[in-house]
Amino acid sequence: MTPIDSTQWILPTVIKIAIMIGFLINVAALLTWLDRRQSAMMQDRIGPNRAVLKIGKFELRVAGLLHTAADGLKFFFKEDFVPPNADKLLFGLAPILAMMPVLALVAVIPMGDTVFPHLLWRHTDHGWVFPAISRLGVEAGRFGGHAIELAVAPLSSGILFIFALAGQGIVGAAIAGWSSDNKFSLMGALRAASQMVSYEVTIGLSLAGAFMLYGTVRLDDMVRWQGENCWGIFAQPAAFFLFFASAVAESKRIPFDLPEAESELVSGYFTEYSGMKFGMFYFAEYMEVVTSSMLLVTIFLGGWQLPFFHRDGITIAVGDWVVVHQVIPHIWMSIVGVVVFFGKVLAVCVFQAFVRWSLPRFRYDQLMKLGWRVLLPLSLGNLFVTGCVILALDKPSVDLAAGLKVAADLSQLAVALVITIFVLRGIVGFSSPARRSRWIVGTSAEFADARGGTETGPMQA
Repeated sequence: MTPIDSTQWILPTVIKIAIMIGFLINVAALLTWLDRRQSAMMQDRIGPNRAVLKIGKFELRVAGLLHTAADGLKFFFKEDFVPPNADKLLFGLAPILAMMPVLALVAVIPMGDTVFPHLLWRHTDHGWVFPAISRLGVEAGRFGGHAIELAVAPLSSGILFIFALAGQGIVGAAIAGWSSDNKFSLMGALRAASQMVSYEVTIGLSLAGAFMLYGTVRLDDMVRWQGENCWGIFAQPAAFFLFFASAVAESKRIPFDLPEAESELVSGYFTEYSGMKFGMFYFAEYMEVVTSSMLLVTIFLGGWQLPFFHRDGITIAVGDWVVVHQVIPHIWMSIVGVVVFFGKVLAVCVFQAFVRWSLPRFRYDQLMKLGWRVLLPLSLGNLFVTGCVILALDKPSVDLAAGLKVAADLSQLAVALVITIFVLRGIVGFSSPARRSRWIVGTSAEFADARGGTETGPMQA
């Protein structure tokens, strides 16, 4: 690729930063609303609906979305309390150390494939033309243009940069608990530090197998490998589940929220925090959910790739049998890739909300045993098996290579069918009227139902 001057890369970089940070912050805010709505639905109670915007006699509730805005405003106006014996410098520095690494993580995560601006559109004597590019990419310099990577900082170190920054969150939690001069905060900080260190080991080892398979630590190259072969969830199924469980534990959310267990430690390492400092800790956890979802999508769920969607268009093929080949302009494939990436991230975030409200909290000894005695040995076993398979398939025969290609294409076909089914079921579900059914669970509920039910007062809206 040809070098470009500063005026050519500043604007694209600013746009990429605005997109990634804007998505991260807004989705994290929506997750606070989703947690409330999801818990209300699963517990059969009214969710967020009290924050109302009144315009004359008209009340605007927006499905409870105003609660998120109201919470954000309250954080700014609440008292910023600092314990008298706290370390003032470290007490104020801890929320920054907890939040900034999460924001910096998105710098190396690609939101789409490489874009060639000079090939997005072209004016000819017959009007505007939207050309396509080759499936395996083009050399930008050959066309007198340059390429734009759809990552803020497409570093060659890739995932290693993420490992380096992710460990900084431990420092923020530990400093917050120690500097607060509170025994509950200190206990929560010790729990948070030991939990995050323990599960980061599993995260690193679970991803090591993926590095060996992909042959690179660059995140964009991992996505391209998945587009030409199969998604990482099929190539590394054990690593996918190990990474997901460890990522949930790393974000310190239910069922792994032991560092801030209310029944034991009040609020854990941020017990003494109030105002916007507490808001930074609170918001950082939701942003961790988004960044972990981005990594999961990039490494195991194909990133910006859809089954049979490539740089040059749509090619539905199984082995050497090509069913459909439709060339699509580069501009549309680039837009589709970005939309697909963010759509996958949203889906994984919603799934994590289901996990939060579906599982009970572990005891702390159970949490540590799960990490060191279950997940860590499994990640080491997955690493060993991956190495053996790679060595066994180092130089496959022609028939074996063709069989692996057919298996990869069939996995893409299976993903395409599953996505289609989910989309159709979603359309049918949202268009169908809501139905309520009563479930009788437990002996006391059966006795109450047999006596005509229980009387409840009107719920306040």
